Amino acid sequence: MSNENIRNVAIIAHVDHGKTTLVDQLLRQSGQFRQGELTGELIMDSNPLERERGITILAKNCAIDYTDRQGREFHINIIDTPGHADFSGEVERVLRMADGVLLLVDAFEGVMPQTRYVLSKALAMNLKLVVIINKMDRLDAQPHDVLNEVFDLLVDLGADDYALDFPTIYTSARDGWAATDPNHPDSVDIHDIFDAIIEYIPAPELDANAPLQALITTLDYNDYVGRIGIGRVFAGTMHAGKDIIVIDREGQHSKQRISQLFRFDGLGRKEVDHIDVGDLFAMVGLDKFDIGDTIADIDQPIPLPTVVMDEPTLHMTFRVNDGPFSGRDGRYVTSRQILERLRKELKSNVAFRVEERGDEFIVSGRGILHLGILLENMRREGYELTVGKPEVIYRHEGGKRQEPLEFLVVDVPNESVGAVIQLLGDRHAEMLNMEASVTHTHIEFKVPARGLIGLRSKLLTSTQGEAIMHHRFLEYGDLRGEIPGRSNGVMVATETGQVTSHALDQLADRGTMFVEPGDQVYEGQVVGEHCKDRDIHVNVIRQKKLTNMRAAAKDSSVTLKTAWKPELEEALEYIEYDEVVELTPRVIRLRKRVLKETDRRRERRKASH
Repeated sequence: MSNENIRNVAIIAHVDHGKTTLVDQLLRQSGQFRQGELTGELIMDSNPLERERGITILAKNCAIDYTDRQGREFHINIIDTPGHADFSGEVERVLRMADGVLLLVDAFEGVMPQTRYVLSKALAMNLKLVVIINKMDRLDAQPHDVLNEVFDLLVDLGADDYALDFPTIYTSARDGWAATDPNHPDSVDIHDIFDAIIEYIPAPELDANAPLQALITTLDYNDYVGRIGIGRVFAGTMHAGKDIIVIDREGQHSKQRISQLFRFDGLGRKEVDHIDVGDLFAMVGLDKFDIGDTIADIDQPIPLPTVVMDEPTLHMTFRVNDGPFSGRDGRYVTSRQILERLRKELKSNVAFRVEERGDEFIVSGRGILHLGILLENMRREGYELTVGKPEVIYRHEGGKRQEPLEFLVVDVPNESVGAVIQLLGDRHAEMLNMEASVTHTHIEFKVPARGLIGLRSKLLTSTQGEAIMHHRFLEYGDLRGEIPGRSNGVMVATETGQVTSHALDQLADRGTMFVEPGDQVYEGQVVGEHCKDRDIHVNVIRQKKLTNMRAAAKDSSVTLKTAWKPELEEALEYIEYDEVVELTPRVIRLRKRVLKETDRRRERRKASH
């Protein structure tokens, strides 16, 4: 039996290929919303960080009630998935809710690393594929070449004849049109995509009369109702106010009751008394549940296959801000408040792990961006804390220590290939493939995750800012050799006070400064990068001595180089093991873990004995 008026479709693609923009157009042109009801762009990216960075961080659901040209009514559940590798765990889970996927590919960039990853997951689940070649408005669009790339990728991934027989739609999500013919894109709307969803994405083939089986694939959290379980009904019908059995990942059963049920409706949710088979739901009222749990019939509890969770590959140490300026900016400054915030994150973000070690917290995640998003959100909410250098998570297998390895793809100008290969070679990367075009070269590597920390800035420097890099987790492998750390030392402040332009002028030839005149600094703060490979101690608050002597050039104005103000992820990648990043709502500072130089010397002497 199939639920003919429902379609469940996920949109998958590489970062910045236009997924969220396409969903915007589907919502606007569905006929479901009144004029002016949808405002702005990137409607689905509701998080301020998503809007600023132009990436989707959390998978989101929306639903469109669409009437086709024959007057048939359909309820289309659309899942907008993240494209960044750090959030790949989100992609894999939400694909369980879909019956088909729209694979979005840039008409110029073509197939990219994350395209391969998400497509392999969709094929493994036997999801029907509709290919959408987006950004056809680009002057350098190459739709025919990109279509061949998609076909070659499917063959490479071992797709069967059914998957290789995919329909293709050509579109410009920005301009709001879609067409089936790339040579005659005379369409003025996006309805060809709706037609493709209805025709090619299968309706859910499920048994409405069987005992209830539903799977929780995503968690949400609300301060008023607590945790919210989001998922799909695979058999039977789910009713609000009825007892059910929750079967967890270990097979344990618990009897609970659903208080409220919600069906996705436009950008929101509408409360209903039941959810039919094949449809998506959001529910509240359960005491204990998690991603991968089955909601089952109370008389015939039958578990569904659980969801495999991606293991974290990176961890960092969070602790209170114990610097001299602590408490000046933030509202939440204690260990208890930081722990409460981390526990709240765990309720909806299952890719995190938190371990308490005294007054420190070891927080594990999928990558620097994954953890950086959490830290940036905490800053904006009013938290102050310090964070240590990111470290990869090792594991032991067969008596050997293993480390995470990543699949890295870089596109660089042809003249920079030698420098890039040298840079990756120093980080024990193994080259897998290299393809050269007229101006750029595409290179694929297998590289230790350790080697990615701090790589982006060095790669941009060696290619004059033209390198493009993407990576995703590949596997665990044998531990590789030492990887060089930061090549330059830092300048460490010796005094507390306000930075002066006179002091910075005196230090101008010693390296790059991180502070500007007027900034407040304290002893032990990292205020610049030294031009040599050792740390030096500097006084950046030195005042100009007043004399009664005048010279022609004595009072000439001081011209200073622009200070480097690192973004959060840049700061995390930059620091070494004896340093931390201090985060407050207004400032990101780099500092030594031990602030006083005499104490740092004492620690070095202890370590050497």
